[in-house]
Formats: sequence, C-alpha cells, structure tokens
Amino acid sequence: MSNKGKISNSGKEGKITIRAIILSMILVIPNSFISVQTPTATAMSLVYPVIFNLLVLLTINIFLKRFLPKQAFTQAEMLTVYVVLSLTTIVSGLDMVQVLIPLLGHPFYYATPENEWQSLFWRYIPRWLTVDNLKVLEGYYKGETTFHTINHIKAWAKPIIWWSAFFFMLMMVMLFSNVIIRRKWTEEEKLSYPIIQLPLRMTEGGGSAKFYKNKMLWIGFGIAAGIDLINGFHYFFPAIPLIPTRSIELGRYFTEKPWSSMGWTPICFFPFIIGIATFMPLNLSFSCWFFYLLWKAQIIKADALGLGKIPEFPYVYYKSQASGAYIAVGFFALWTLRRHLVNVFKIAFGVSGNNSDEKLDDSREPMRYRTAIIGILICMIGILAFCIRAGMSLWIFPIFFGIYFTISLSIARIRAELGPPVNELFRIGPDMIMVQTIGTRPIGPQNLSVFSLFWSFNRSNRCNPMPHQIEGLKLAEQSKMDSKRLVKVMIAATAIAMPVAMWCYLYARYHYGDFTWNAGYEAFNRLQNWIYYQPGAENTARVLIGVGFGAVMLLSFLHTRFVWWSLHPVAYPLSSSLNWSMSWMWSSIFVSWLIKSLILKHGGIKTYRKTVPLFMGLIIGDYLVGGIWNVLGVLLKIQTYTFWH
Repeated sequence: MSNKGKISNSGKEGKITIRAIILSMILVIPNSFISVQTPTATAMSLVYPVIFNLLVLLTINIFLKRFLPKQAFTQAEMLTVYVVLSLTTIVSGLDMVQVLIPLLGHPFYYATPENEWQSLFWRYIPRWLTVDNLKVLEGYYKGETTFHTINHIKAWAKPIIWWSAFFFMLMMVMLFSNVIIRRKWTEEEKLSYPIIQLPLRMTEGGGSAKFYKNKMLWIGFGIAAGIDLINGFHYFFPAIPLIPTRSIELGRYFTEKPWSSMGWTPICFFPFIIGIATFMPLNLSFSCWFFYLLWKAQIIKADALGLGKIPEFPYVYYKSQASGAYIAVGFFALWTLRRHLVNVFKIAFGVSGNNSDEKLDDSREPMRYRTAIIGILICMIGILAFCIRAGMSLWIFPIFFGIYFTISLSIARIRAELGPPVNELFRIGPDMIMVQTIGTRPIGPQNLSVFSLFWSFNRSNRCNPMPHQIEGLKLAEQSKMDSKRLVKVMIAATAIAMPVAMWCYLYARYHYGDFTWNAGYEAFNRLQNWIYYQPGAENTARVLIGVGFGAVMLLSFLHTRFVWWSLHPVAYPLSSSLNWSMSWMWSSIFVSWLIKSLILKHGGIKTYRKTVPLFMGLIIGDYLVGGIWNVLGVLLKIQTYTFWH
C-alpha cells in the first residue's frame, strides 16, 4: 500500500507526548481567563492569544535546545498546544461564551412592566437552562463580589452542565464531519489552508534557527511591533505622536445623495491583516475587496433609483443576500463531496468489499469512518433530545440544524480555501433565515424563545469551531503528527472548554459586573418584537436570499469552468460584512493584494518566497506587542491600547 497522504507518524518528531497534552490542558485556564476579558482577541481567524502562547513556548524552547536539548519541544508537541488552545479559546470567545452567559439571566433581570417580558415569554424560557434568581443575578450585573459562594455556584451549576453537554455534542458533530471530509479537501483538492501557514512555519524543527535569523522576518516584526509600541505609549502619554492605522473614514467626505448612502467606510492599515492576507491566493484577495466595493455600489445604486426608501433594501445589512450566498457555498461544497461521501459510506458499512482500494481505505484516517458516522448519529440524537426538552418543535429541528451545519460547512470551506483574517456572519443564521422566509406565526413563541437562547452560537459565527478543527487535522497531515491521538486530545479539550470558559467569564463578571455587553438585549428585544408584532414572511427577503444563492452558484460555475475568471465565489458572501469585519479589513487586504501582485509580476515566485518571512513578521510583531498590551491591561486592571479595531 502506498504511503501517500499518510498523516500518522510513530517517530519521535510526530509523537504527541503526555507532557504536551498536560501542558496544553494547563494553559487552557489562563488562556480562557485572558480571552474572556479581551473580547476582540477571539474575533480573528488566527487567534492571537494562541499565537502569543506559541511565541512564549518557542522562546523557552530556544533555551531548552541550547542547554537541555533532550528536553526541547518538538514541532508535534508545540502544534498540539496550538490546536488545543485554538479549540478552547474560541469557546471562551466573543461569539460563544461571551454571548451565551449574558443571555441566561437577561430576560429576568431586565424584565419591566413597560417591556412586558414576563407576560410575553417568561413561560417559554426553560429554567433549567437559565438563571432567574434576581439576588444571584444582581452580583453578576453589578460586580464587586465573587462567584465563589454556595448560592452563586448552585444557581449556575445546572445551566453550566447542560450547556456544556450541548456544545460538546455540537462540536463533536463538526469534528466527526471533518474527519470524514478531511481527505477530500486536504489530499485530493489540496486546499491551501492559509491560516495555518504561520504556526506551521514557526514551529518547524521545534523553532528553526534559520527561520528566526531571517532579516526579512525581523524587518516585518520591527514595523508592526514599533507601531504597537509607540501607539501603546501614546495611549498613556498623548504627547507621544500616534502612528495612524485607522486613519480615514471615507464615508464622511461624501455628503450628497446618492453617494452619502455608502455609510461608514473606513480605510485602515493593520499590519497583521496585511500579513495574513498575503497567504490568500491572489484571486481571492482581489475578490474580497472587489466584492466589498460592489456591495457598497449596490447600496448607492439602490438609493439613486429611489429604492433606498424600502426598509433595509438591498438587504445587505440584514444579510438576506449573504444568507443565500453562504447556503450556496455550503451546498456547492456538499455537491463536490458527493462521490467522496458515497465512498465513505461504502467503506464504513462494507458495501464495497474492496478495502485494498486506497480511495476507500480509512485505516490511515484520524478515525474510522464508521466510528465517525455513529458518533454523528449519537450526538445528533443527544442534540435533538436537548432541543425538544428546551421546547423546540420536532419539525423545526431538521430545518434549523440543517441550515446551521450547512453554514458551518461553508465557513470551514472558506477558511480552508481562502483564509480570511476574520469570518463574520452577523445575523446570518437559521433563526433569522427561518423568520424571514416563513414568518413568526408558523414557528410560534416557544420555538422563537429557543431561537433566542441559541443566539449564543448564531450571532456572528466568528468563533465557529469547524474551521479550527479541520485546520488542526491539516496541521497533523503537514507535520506528520499522530493524527489518531490528536483527535482524542481534541475531544478531551472540547470536553473541558465550555465549563472552563463559563467559570472564567462568571469569575470576571462577578468581579467587574456586566452592564455594557448588549447580547442579551439583542436577543430578547428581538424576541419581544417577534411575539408582540408577529411579523410575517418577507417576500423581498425571500427573493434576495435566492439572488444571493444564485449569484454564488453562477460564480462557482464560472470559477470551475474558466481559468481566466478571477472572481472567487466564496468572497461574495464574505465581503458582505459591511457593519464590522470587512469594513475594517478591506483596505488592508487591498494593500496586501497590491504588494503581492507587484512582487509576483516583477520578481516572480522566487522573490515572493523570499518575502514571505516579512509578512510573517508583521503578524508576529502585531500579535506579540499588541498581545502584551492586552495582557497588561487584564493583569493591571486598566484600559490599554488595542491593536485591532
């Protein structure tokens, strides 16, 4: 049998050691503690607290390699730390625990006679998933107390247990699915996985001296670190001049109709985004900024035609077009997987009877296909039981989670192929899509209340676990790690991620209070409007969901049929995030695209490869010095400079 594509390695370099596992699990606690207090830390695809930890570990390894070479960490050990911290940090992130916890007490603490929440939906909120004790919640919202009292722990224990079980099953469905699709994307399609290129290169050979002696690396590091160092001191001493990275707001210069409708359009230059975008294929980085400007052009054109008076038209900000586009990306990904999935089921259940066929051999996979399929079924039954007990109707379940996992697949595909610095899908989820397409009355207040609790993993999807899992499996393949053991470690990390993150968040909130974050207001104010006004299906939204779906399918056809076609379909929905991420990123991606284009045009691929360390240095410098400012802010309990947005 050929060893092509083999991702297990019994040698020392590929071994995942006990000490690496223990170190990873220990670091989960401080990493989660820092992450819950620096919300934007987890909003990026390449999670900066994880890179920060990796840099610290690499520094320690320099001394170990010099003085205790036998004790030095291997690449497999350091990547184990990277994978574990990536999976656990996103759980403590901006769109997971930091949305979940504020939801659990909000409908009770903020209920008033004026908003009528008690009469509207209290009876639909499951008490075993929430906290309705106002004395317990008072400490949470006002702070200056401790979570570690019997009453507080007792009130929160049941929700912590149940939500931890739910998210564990949800993430296991994704992990088992990634095990199934890994070979198709990694070995057959050979997707580039841009996000993992930095940790892979950083840890090569346990931290290669050749890489860290590269002059281009230190030039990039000096630029980014210098900017963050100067701006960080400017925050405390305004007399020190500021180096502007968020320099121009373009929209304010256009005051006349229809140009004024373009709205907020910042021009920013973030070193780490310029660095990350360099690893994106050239046509993809071009498509990102091009489609961003195209979305803006739609808004301006709609206003010029007088259609701007229609509420939310052309449905960019409330994501109808983007919803259809993301579903299309997931649908297209499933379509390209169809033959592979047939082969998976054949080998899993012995239909083929030809295990010698390498295409159907799963002995080298991180997990047997049959085990993965059975795992998906068991977890889906568990999720179904959870949802029915919470009050979700049986007919709602397959639609809701069918849309959710399709969107998750599209995010994983976009990350594997495009590697955007941020993947934000604000208000793009099964809850919004179902309400827009079928209206609130068929869904009913009980299901709508469950939708509001599920806002915790449908708000923006910046912390969706699926791409981090598939990237972990790709790292194993690239570095010849023991992938079977890595999957077991990933399962263990997933099991502890949610309870640790919830404890860290509650500890911080009982100390500082929670009176600024509006996730609870978003979810339950929306629920109030749904139940009170009972909006019906939106025909315009239906049409534009179809337009978004059709646009991506057309772009996918052109992309796969014509070599010269440069617009990539996955960039169409990704660039629709005009309220936040893409508005912050588009100009940095443009700069990265322009620099890379010029290098390839005038210097060729050899020159580009020589400059890659420069762009890695931009990321490392931004993450290290920017990360130090954030850590100091948490430890000293003060506001500090934030290098990102």
